[in-house]
This record gives sequence, C-alpha cells and structure tokens, in this order.
Amino acid sequence: MAVDVGRFREALLEERRRVVEAIDYLHKENPGSIEEETEDETLDNHLAETATATLDREIDYTLEENSEHVLTAINDALKRIEDGTYGICANCGKPIGEERLAAIPWATHCIDCKRLEERG
Repeated sequence: MAVDVGRFREALLEERRRVVEAIDYLHKENPGSIEEETEDETLDNHLAETATATLDREIDYTLEENSEHVLTAINDALKRIEDGTYGICANCGKPIGEERLAAIPWATHCIDCKRLEERG
C-alpha cells in the first residue's frame, strides 16, 4: 500500500504554519521579564501578581517548548518525504498505517511499535 505523500505533505506544511504562528504569538505575549511585567504593582499586590505572572509565563514556556518539539517532528517528516522514507516505521521498517498518519502526520513508528515503546 503506497501512502499518498502529497496529501500528507500538504497537511504537514499547514500544521507547520500553525505551529510557527503559535510560537510567534507566544514570543509576542512574553517580550520582557517577569519583573518588567509586574513592576507597577503595589507592594500588597506584588506577591500575588508576581505569582500569577510566573505561573502564566511557565505555562507559556511549556507550550512553546512543546510547539518547538512538534515543529522539529514536522520538519523531520517533511525530510522523510523528500528522502522517500515517509510512512515507514523507524523501528520495524513496516508501513505506518494511513489512519495513524492521518491522526499524527509526523509519526515515526507504526502503532504496534509505539505501543511497545510506551509500555517501556
């Protein structure tokens, strides 16, 4: 069964565009330091505001880090398309099911190998 790489290339390119936009948005949301963000607060509100700003910033950093990982995976998948290895399990060498690729176009493992990996 041959995988329709054209379809998946388009899906990957669209997803890459969305991820890059999300990363850009996070960068614009957090241009300065936490101190700069909370410097106008009164002493009474300062601790609460700093805690809130810190939590918000940590959530944004986690989202950014996850987005960077997805972006790398997408770019790697696009390279596999160019190399002719897209849709082949990196572990067992068998085809990755089209349903799995439709759900996660940057998947590197077939569902069986992924399940084994997750079981540890």
